[in-house]
Amino acid sequence: MEKEENQQQKNEENQEPTNQPSPAITSETIQEIDESNEIENLKKIEAAFFLSARYLSINELVLLTDINPLMLKELIEKLIEKYNKEESGIEIISKEKMWKMDVKQEYIHMVNKLATGTSEFTKSEQETLAVIAYKQPVKQSVIIKIRGNKSYDHVKKFIEVGLIQAKKAGHTKELKLSDDFFDYFHLTKKEDGSIVGIEMNESDEQQLENNSEKENTTPENNNIEKP
Repeated sequence: MEKEENQQQKNEENQEPTNQPSPAITSETIQEIDESNEIENLKKIEAAFFLSARYLSINELVLLTDINPLMLKELIEKLIEKYNKEESGIEIISKEKMWKMDVKQEYIHMVNKLATGTSEFTKSEQETLAVIAYKQPVKQSVIIKIRGNKSYDHVKKFIEVGLIQAKKAGHTKELKLSDDFFDYFHLTKKEDGSIVGIEMNESDEQQLENNSEKENTTPENNNIEKP
């Protein structure tokens, strides 16, 4: 009997406790979790800005990232500060309570070279867009007179891609630059809708008209306004 009691005691001593105490959650552990969550959320916001390539509102960012609106604003400020401190060609810019990721001003000339490359717009299309940009708001009939009938297709393309806006004006249309135009070419818009820092002089306009005359050598270019 005594042997059995001793054996039972040994067995109990050798058994591992079934209820191990949980590791203590310290303030350092909580801080590490918070920092990890913040880094992950910052990555989500960066990805949303990068993929959208346009201004995003708080509501849009909430839908894309599933982050609390109040936390979003705080994290956006941290992203702005981060890019301002780093030696980066990227920045986060804001407009009317919206934000987007963009190229810093000192590198805009590189983006404009890409945006106006032959793969995007032909030289003729670029010149038509330049005339609209300098003369806007301008009637389509005026553009046709300067650039010829080929500019009908140019105007149609610019409207389709959202670079210009058109509204009915009698038998023709009135054309003006859209906000997307300024975002696309990284230009600043004046209150009157014109472009900051860019002006067209008489020689520039004459050069565009001369180019149009060289292109419009066929008899069908009779400047009849299309409906």
